[in-house]
Amino acid sequence: MLRMEKVSKNLGDFVLRDVSLEVGDGEYLVIIGPTGSGKTILMETVAGIYNPDEGRIFLDGRDITGEAPRNRKVCMVYQDYMLFPHLSVEENIAFGLKSRRVSVGEVEEKVAEVSNLLGISHLHPRRPGTLSGGEKQRVAIARAIVMEPSVMLLDEPLSALDGLTRERLRRELKRIHQVYGTTIIHVTHNFEEVFSLADKVAVMNKGEIVQVGTPEEIFRRPKCEMIASFVGVENIFRGVASKSRGMTEIVVDGLKIVATAEGGGDGEGNDGERSDKLNGWEGREVFASVRPEEILISKVPLKSSARNSFSGRVDEIANGGMMVKVWVDVGISFMTMLTRLGYEEMDLKVGDPVYLTFKATAVHVF
Repeated sequence: MLRMEKVSKNLGDFVLRDVSLEVGDGEYLVIIGPTGSGKTILMETVAGIYNPDEGRIFLDGRDITGEAPRNRKVCMVYQDYMLFPHLSVEENIAFGLKSRRVSVGEVEEKVAEVSNLLGISHLHPRRPGTLSGGEKQRVAIARAIVMEPSVMLLDEPLSALDGLTRERLRRELKRIHQVYGTTIIHVTHNFEEVFSLADKVAVMNKGEIVQVGTPEEIFRRPKCEMIASFVGVENIFRGVASKSRGMTEIVVDGLKIVATAEGGGDGEGNDGERSDKLNGWEGREVFASVRPEEILISKVPLKSSARNSFSGRVDEIANGGMMVKVWVDVGISFMTMLTRLGYEEMDLKVGDPVYLTFKATAVHVF
């Protein structure tokens, strides 16, 4: 297990503040957050490139706060690969093992194993300058995993690659994690990587960890407006909360939005917890958010048990190719999403009268 306890680092123009975080053995943690939020600096502090000004870092119960990077059993893979240009692919992969004075036979065995897994054995004689971006990143990952680190740090490893190569490498990272069971911390701005790889997600902002949870918790139940906006909730409203028949009602510019007592999620919990939540929100100004994909749009009223149903007019349409965003004015503006096929079948145009429907469990209140 990797554990950070109140880690802080002042770099002058940036400050890492009081970061506490646990990553379990074999866990795949993805860190997301706005540019400049401190994700890479946190990773480099774990790797030993920076020593924290305050706080401690423990790995498998051992305090590694002041240890040299080479002694930490932590490997880091950067976006720009950082391969040795004068060495062949095989020599790049074997470099760390040779530095540890591992026997020739063991080096050859380990390099062959990881190269076969990543499908790069045929690249062994080549130099990095002759490789594609995807090939370079495979070599960089191989060079790290061959060292059998306790923790592997990936700093936006797929961001410089084209879409097809990125998808292939994402699948390979998942397979590597399954085969080796290595604890991985992966920084990204790509939400597909979050959902396809992460066991757990940490959100950073301004040098702090602001929320940790499963992908479902982060994207459906964000703790604050900043996180909701960052993960693409889109529909975020400020209103006044009240309680009615065991539910939460939020009035936004005269429009009443109904949520579960918990303010979204699965609606589970005992009556005492629901009552406490409602009493805590009663009369308060709160935020309510609804993900676009939770909202049904139709040209006729839908027969549904959903507690939120509004009529309005299409205000704006943005065709993104595979998905189409549609903004609807129902007194306040909601954004919903359609597949291209669904959009074509509905034949929507700006100004068309439409109906929006979504469940109370789709509304998250914070």
